[in-house]
Amino acid sequence: MTFDTETRPGAPGEADATAFRVAPIHETTTARLADAGLEARLVPVDGDDFPGWLQSTARGFLDGERSEEQIASARERSAFRRTTGIYDPSAPVPDAPVATIASWVGQLTVPGGAAVPSCAISAVTVAPTHRRRGLARVMLEGELRSAVDADLPMAMLTVSESTLYGRYGFAPAAASASWRIETKRATWIGPRPDGRVDFIPRERLRELIAPLHDRARRRFAGEIDVPAGHWDGMAGTHPTAEKAGEKRAIQYADASGEVRGLALYSVKENHDDFTKASVRVTYLLAETDDAYAALWRFLLELDLVAEVNADEQSVDEPLRWMIADQRAATVTLRDHQYVRILDVPRALEARRFGASGTLALDVADPLGHAAGRYLLEVDAEGRGTVTPWESPSAPEGAVAVSLGIEELSAAYLGGVSLATLAAAGRVQSADPSTAARVLAWHTAPRLSIWY
Repeated sequence: MTFDTETRPGAPGEADATAFRVAPIHETTTARLADAGLEARLVPVDGDDFPGWLQSTARGFLDGERSEEQIASARERSAFRRTTGIYDPSAPVPDAPVATIASWVGQLTVPGGAAVPSCAISAVTVAPTHRRRGLARVMLEGELRSAVDADLPMAMLTVSESTLYGRYGFAPAAASASWRIETKRATWIGPRPDGRVDFIPRERLRELIAPLHDRARRRFAGEIDVPAGHWDGMAGTHPTAEKAGEKRAIQYADASGEVRGLALYSVKENHDDFTKASVRVTYLLAETDDAYAALWRFLLELDLVAEVNADEQSVDEPLRWMIADQRAATVTLRDHQYVRILDVPRALEARRFGASGTLALDVADPLGHAAGRYLLEVDAEGRGTVTPWESPSAPEGAVAVSLGIEELSAAYLGGVSLATLAAAGRVQSADPSTAARVLAWHTAPRLSIWY
């Protein structure tokens, strides 16, 4: 099974995504579980086992029991996912899985704007009754084997517990920033584009957001293609959406009338002082710099608002340089988009690089998927070619770099410098600065959603 990694619009081939979704569970997974008296089953979204799978997943994330209406909505929004459950036949409710995982073929934007087909992983839960039995390890390692069998060069996920996934080769590759802005102190000094900002119905935003996001996501490494159901949840346009009526939708249209940006936000009144309401930006999507500036100016200049909050922002937002008082913004950073390289040559050749040079990479991988010695040669245009490195020492002119797959995955999107990882004792090289310049990228990676 092969996938195109060239820069192109649209999703991976439907046949490829379908083949991954219905592929049998890896035999290693079933054997390991059988030894423990457990079994793994694919759970078709349209099948009888799905409600139990969904209830177990919700419980794993400390959510409440799902209603019939919510189950029906989840079926509709989850058809693209490969859903798997681990079952304990000796449990009082044997049809309720004691561990869950979901995955699908998504597209990860990489430096240079290409989209690399990747195994997106979600809904990883283990019931408290079955902790410390290695079920998460069995599921994660099994899903990675399935991704390798499907010829996917990358895997990716967002996480609830950040300490769990390094053992499988995942690394935080794109951090996110949460902003809290005091509007009275901020004072807008940024551009004032010629277009206009207008309120629109949430249903109209839902119509516009998918194609706009598909155009805009190529601007930033770390962004992914977004399944349609996610937008319904965000816009509050499906029947089970909570507090949908609190969300307000706006659009930015440029001088020609073309919609280039969208935003969703909600307002919380301050009943002690009605001039000090707070705004929560649910999502802001900008295809152009003008759209970005116009939407943020609108939000920061809202009447009767003292504070604007926004999550899942870049660690290097232009907004910082569009307000007069940068101390008006309190910014908190956290790990967000995790990636895991499965095929080093294909992953590296798909992206572009910050400088020309030659790196001799000696990569360790405890799971064995990506271990090897690779020669990365980057030309003046930032394109890389990867070939095996078989000589006892690094070729003349190459910078030797020894690192684990976790460290290579962390640096892959340009979110952390190899020099920083070397200073932290995570990478070994006689010339980490040169290696860092090659792997660098000029914009910080980002991911504007959870999945």
